[in-house]
Amino acid sequence: MNKITQLFNIKYPIIQGGMIWNSGYKLASAVSNAGGLGLIGAGSMYPEVLREHIQKCKKATNKPFGVNIPMLYPNIEEIMNIVIEEGVKIVFTSAGNPKTWTTFLKEKGITVVHVVSSSVFALKAQEAGVDAIVAEGFEAGGHNGRDETTTLTLIPMVREKIKIPVIAAGGIATGRGMLAAMVLGADGVQVGSRFAASIESSAHNNFKETIVKVKEGDTQLTLKELAPVRLIKNKFYNDVQELYEKSPSKEDLTLLLGRARAKKGMFEGDLEEGELEIGQIAGLIHEILPVAQIVQEMMDEFGIACQEKVKFEF
Repeated sequence: MNKITQLFNIKYPIIQGGMIWNSGYKLASAVSNAGGLGLIGAGSMYPEVLREHIQKCKKATNKPFGVNIPMLYPNIEEIMNIVIEEGVKIVFTSAGNPKTWTTFLKEKGITVVHVVSSSVFALKAQEAGVDAIVAEGFEAGGHNGRDETTTLTLIPMVREKIKIPVIAAGGIATGRGMLAAMVLGADGVQVGSRFAASIESSAHNNFKETIVKVKEGDTQLTLKELAPVRLIKNKFYNDVQELYEKSPSKEDLTLLLGRARAKKGMFEGDLEEGELEIGQIAGLIHEILPVAQIVQEMMDEFGIACQEKVKFEF
C-alpha cells in the first residue's frame, strides 16, 4: 500500500482533477468506483449546486471522494460550510493561501491537500499543515503556474524539499506517464485532461470531441496577467493574441474575457467564443472512453511499464 492509497483509502494512486465544468458527481463517483479518488469541482458551482452534487455522489458511490475548492472564488465560507455539513472527508484547495482554511478543515477531521506550482509554495503548504500536495507542472490544462516549470523538473524539486506525500499533475494521462512521475518522486498522480474526455465528464460533447482532435502545439498558456490558463487555439484564443499585439492593459484583457467564458466553451459547447481549457497531453488522447476503462488501461500500462524496466539495465 503506498502513501496516497493509504491516505485516501483507495485502490490506485490516481486522483481525478477537479476541473471546472467537467467534474460533476457522475465523473467523481465513476473515478472513485474505478479505484481512484474522484473530486467534485466546486469552482464552477453555486453553493447549493455543490450541495446537490455531493449528495448525489454519496448515493452513486460508497468509496471515498473529495471536493476541489479554488479559494479565490466568492461564497468561499458558504462552500466550506456545505462541505462540513455534508460530511465530506477530503478537500483539495487551490488558488490561494493554504493557511486560510487548512486548520479549520483539519479540526473537522478532513484530509486536506493543496495544489501548488512551485517548491516554494509546496513548503508553505507543508508549513500550513496540509496532508499532501499536488505539484502541477506547466503542461497542465486550466489555471496554471506563471513560472512555466514542467512536471519533469517540478516533481523532483518539490520532492527534495518536502516530507509529506506528493501527487504529480500536468501531462499525465497514461500508465507510462504515471510510472515516470513516480520514479521522479511522486507518490501518486492527478489526471485531468484524460478524464475530461470521458463519457462521465459533465463537459459538452463538442468540447470532448475537440479534445480528441487536439495535436501537439494546439494549446498555449496565456492570460498570465489575469490567471494563467492553457487554452486550445480557437477564435477566442486568437482574439486574445490579437489584443496582445496592442499592448493591452489588465482591464482590456478582463473586458475581452468577460463573464462565463469557460462555461460557454466547455459546458455549453461554443467552440468559437468559448474558453477551452485542456492540457498539452490532449495530443495523446484519441477516444472518449468510460472512466472504468481509462483507469484500467492506465493501470495495465503501468504494470507493463514496470516489468519492462529490465530493458534499461546496463
